[in-house]
Amino acid sequence: MIEDLRLVDIEETRALIAPHVMTTPVHDWQGREIAARLAPGTRVNLKLELFQHSGTFKPRGALSVMLRLTDEQRRNGVTAVSAGNHAIATAYAASRLGISAKVVMLPTANLARQARCRAYGAEILIAENGKAAFELAEALARDEGRSFIHPFEGPLTALGTATLGLEWMSQANDLEAVIIPIGGGGLCAGVASAVKLTNPNCRIYGVEPAGADSMHQSLALGRPVEQATVSTIADSLGPPFALPYSFELCRRHVDRFVKVDDDQIREAMALLAREMKLMAEPAGAVATAALLGPLRDELAGRRVGVLICGSNIDIGGFAAMINQAQQGAAL
Repeated sequence: MIEDLRLVDIEETRALIAPHVMTTPVHDWQGREIAARLAPGTRVNLKLELFQHSGTFKPRGALSVMLRLTDEQRRNGVTAVSAGNHAIATAYAASRLGISAKVVMLPTANLARQARCRAYGAEILIAENGKAAFELAEALARDEGRSFIHPFEGPLTALGTATLGLEWMSQANDLEAVIIPIGGGGLCAGVASAVKLTNPNCRIYGVEPAGADSMHQSLALGRPVEQATVSTIADSLGPPFALPYSFELCRRHVDRFVKVDDDQIREAMALLAREMKLMAEPAGAVATAALLGPLRDELAGRRVGVLICGSNIDIGGFAAMINQAQQGAAL
């Protein structure tokens, strides 16, 4: 039986990780372009988690796990598997805590993300594919005694991401709805839990890329899918499977799930860049894309929280996506 998170445990975790994370700002988005795109009366509050250490929300979960390791486990170090953001966060957390980190990435991992891992002192190992990556991490755990830091699954990870929700509600406790990106579901599981505990009437919307909809598939099946096809520019929201803990908390606490396509994500990235001067990665723009797309009319007249969860993208890749969005808008 999977138990819900408790407010007392989220508060304890918030205090535990506080020396190592930033309290990221919120901002009420007011501008000509956003006003023209929204339904009348809609007010938008952005949670700017892209300003977090390592560039995403990920250190919250990694630190929640790693600060609870025993002294022996810390001496043995940690390992992780990631396309980038979780690897960077694990490297950051390890550097803060004086722990050795070996992270396993794929050959397709963005070079800028690899560089950020190395800058935090992590050793990077490249695996041929996802299956090989997890096998290599398992070997590191077995042969070197390293603790595996999962990218999204488990109660300690959810407690870490829940600190984001608790923090947000303390900054903007009058929100009527919040929109949260979903990849593996660990971010949404934690944030949704904290929001419902502190603001039960606030509606939770979870959004996935159309090309990485493992949560939608899992909900349709009534259980986590074990293998899903992934094809989206939002690579950090693209695990090809779902897992029980995150799936169950999302199923319980999210009021509605929606999807956005890559064109909508690019358009949202471009709007955030033009009007908010933010360089959000694709995953960081999906909540905005949902607000402007499938949720526009449903959220008319409400005060809506939109989570900007990350910014780990290289300048060249970002420029190419923005140019593609602008060319599409001109057609």
